[in-house]
This record gives sequence, structure tokens and C-alpha cells, in this order.
Amino acid sequence: MKKHILEISGIQKKFKNRFILSDIYLKIETGNIVGLLGHNGSGKSTLLKIACGNLAALDKSIFIDGISKNNSSDLVNEISYLCQDQFVPNHLSVVRTIMLSVDKQKAILFCEDGFLKPLLKEKIKNLSFGELRYLQVKLILFNTSKFVLLDEPFSGLSPKMIEIISQLIKENSEEKGIIITDHQYENVMKISTGLLLLKEGKLHKINGKDELIQKGYLTSSSLQ
Repeated sequence: MKKHILEISGIQKKFKNRFILSDIYLKIETGNIVGLLGHNGSGKSTLLKIACGNLAALDKSIFIDGISKNNSSDLVNEISYLCQDQFVPNHLSVVRTIMLSVDKQKAILFCEDGFLKPLLKEKIKNLSFGELRYLQVKLILFNTSKFVLLDEPFSGLSPKMIEIISQLIKENSEEKGIIITDHQYENVMKISTGLLLLKEGKLHKINGKDELIQKGYLTSSSLQ
């Protein structure tokens, strides 16, 4: 299977006279899962929004397979972004949402999901937060994009749902490049093939929990 490469460079973003992102460079290939860690307000969501074209930034350069994709309209079919907000219209049913969002052949498999099957006729507005989050994560993973950016995919999910979604992320990474950020860092670390820490506007490559302690993301008690 052909490898695809996403490269993002030169990203800078300032809020209230402070750079939360400074000359960021990020590279990911299909087949990889990059875990993006950082404290609240460090700029993780901002970085993902810029990467997918949802947020403007000066001097950014985005290349896929060596071809410039700086025009956000070029990214629609290349990069999918799971935001923290609801993006499915409340008036749709679950099954209608799936049929509108997923390829017909994949939709059949999608609907066989044990968690979603009892909910297929329900309106989106009647789903619990966890049920809706689970559905939205699956919708993003089942589309045709080469790269997927997941912002807090485990939020509101039960341990069993997290287990299923983690497995789906690993399965989809066989043909996609995936960047995942979530405050449940241990679940991120379990499935990631590489880790990055965003701190003081810079990305730092991380090789394990010891380095997360050295960088101030974790305390030594986290290893106990």
C-alpha cells in the first residue's frame, strides 16, 4: 500500500500578545498514530484546527506527498478533523446520519456496531453525550481521508467504548495517518506509534513517561 506523507511547517499563532505556537514543524505518514500531549491552553486544538484549514495562521506551509495544500479547500478530502463540538444536525436520525456520511458498503458494517444498533432510529438530539461522541468519532474514522486529526475522542466515553474506539483507531491507522490528543494520556500512549509534547509553543519528541516528567507534563507520582 502506498505511503502518504503530511508535512506542516512554519505555523505560528499568537493570542493576547503571547505565542502559543511558534514555528511548528510536524510530519506524519500513513500507518502511524501520533499522540499529541500538552496542558490545557498549550495550543493543541489550535494546532489541529490550523492543520486542517479551519483556522488561519501566518506563514504556514502544508504539504501532502510533496504537493502544497495551503488552500484550505484542497484539504477537505485529505484531512478529517474531529472537533470537540457537536457537528451532526440534531434533527437527523442516527441511521440517516450514517447513510449520509459513510460509503454504502461501509455503512452496513457501521450499523452492525453493538452500541449503535439499538440507537439507529433515535434522533441525534436524544443521544447522551457519550453516545453522540462515540458516533462522531466513528464517522470521522470511516471516511475516505488520508489523515485524521482527533481532538479529545475519548471524552465522555465509557471504558468499554474507549476500548472499541482505540481498536478502531489502530485498525484505521493501517491506511491513514492519525494525530490524537486527549487528556486521558495513558489511553493515547497505549495506541500511539510516536509521542509529541506541546509546551511553550514548541513541539518536543517524547520517548516515555520519564521524559513527560522531565518536561513537567507529569509528576513523579504518576509512575507509582
